[in-house]
Amino acid sequence: MNYWLVKSEPFKYSWDQFVKDKKTSWEGVRNYAARNNLRAMAVGDHVLFYHSNEGLAIVGIAIVATTAYQDPTTDDTNWVVVDLKPLKALPVPVTLAAVKQEPSLEGMQLIRLSRLSVSAVTPDEYRKVLQMGGL
Repeated sequence: MNYWLVKSEPFKYSWDQFVKDKKTSWEGVRNYAARNNLRAMAVGDHVLFYHSNEGLAIVGIAIVATTAYQDPTTDDTNWVVVDLKPLKALPVPVTLAAVKQEPSLEGMQLIRLSRLSVSAVTPDEYRKVLQMGGL
């Protein structure tokens, strides 16, 4: 299993809306590195859901429900989506400030590649975030 992190601005698509929808296509990604991460996702991989701009916190865990397929919002075959399903909310949101203060997370792509909307997470980083989030 691999681990990932996706970012969403809560005023556009929040964790609460995701839970209400029960499933979503992660569409509209137009960065090649983020697109490559979408292509690398496998069914069953876990995904940290991060609220960007407002909140600045990891708030939940999703699971990859489908492998990458053509993004329906464009005819350009370079762009793909995956379907995600919510798995569990973190009892305690893990803020960006808390991530930055945790020495074991200093190499996390959330910090190093802060503009990347879909990033890889190591197993150790994933476990630490869950621990910080009360799981």
